[in-house]
Amino acid sequence: MTTILDHLPQQLASNRDRAFPDLVRAMQDGVYSGVLQFTRNRHDAEDVAQETFVRVYRALDGYDADRIRSLQLRPWVWTIALNLCRNRARTVARHPEAPLTTDRVDTHIDAASEAVDTVSLEEWRHRLAALSAPQRTAVVLHHVVGLPYAEIAASTGRTESTTRSDVRRGLARLRTLIEEEAT
Repeated sequence: MTTILDHLPQQLASNRDRAFPDLVRAMQDGVYSGVLQFTRNRHDAEDVAQETFVRVYRALDGYDADRIRSLQLRPWVWTIALNLCRNRARTVARHPEAPLTTDRVDTHIDAASEAVDTVSLEEWRHRLAALSAPQRTAVVLHHVVGLPYAEIAASTGRTESTTRSDVRRGLARLRTLIEEEAT
């Protein structure tokens, strides 16, 4: 089954300005939802998602048509988004702010909305924070954003088998945390 993302590299190579809005429409909800899990703040997630697409646009301006045609868009965009999340985390660590207590997520956007409905968002954020960074990244990209293992591997620079292990171990750790909370 082909999606709009399958045809976008060719369209972007032909006319970046005309095709770029299609790229944003195709990926913005997934990027925002995934970034939100890393930033843990709706406003930061909005900023990072927006900056991701600004950087994508600027990068495309410097690429020749052949390079654009050969891009695997989702892994490439997610590499940029993950780098921005890491940069944001370093900035926040250097300059901590008081957390926003009223910050909530639109659960209809999130692929994990069933879980969010039954358990508070803060509890899930706490559980995800207990995972190692590679596990958290792999779990969020696979189960929240819906990326396949190959695209996660390309985005993170890890092998596909390592990515599968990160997801499996991350889910096992989440199960353990939930079981411990239940007792």
